[in-house]
Amino acid sequence: MILEIRTYRLKPGTSDEFVRVMREESVPLLEASGIRVVDYGASLVAEDGHEEAYLMRAFTSLEAHQEQEERYYGSDAWRLGPREAIVSRIDSYHTIVIETSEQIVQALQRR
Repeated sequence: MILEIRTYRLKPGTSDEFVRVMREESVPLLEASGIRVVDYGASLVAEDGHEEAYLMRAFTSLEAHQEQEERYYGSDAWRLGPREAIVSRIDSYHTIVIETSEQIVQALQRR
């Protein structure tokens, strides 16, 4: 399994709306496109006073990761859907991709 962990540094005062758009629009769209969302939400701690959020997704391989991301981010559903509401609230983001087991992914999976 491949686990992607993405952290977002958000513009001030936008974390509640960012997480709402993720929950109501972005995550359902990711899942409908076949991307496994493990967990997401707001950080419990604001680093240097900046609001932050995270998204964890799982893929069967690096190739699947690349293919699914390209298909998702190139889709009209994303570009004409929640893209602007998400991107407009992000100052910066950082992504790490690691290899892990299905058991670890299941343990992290939002219930």
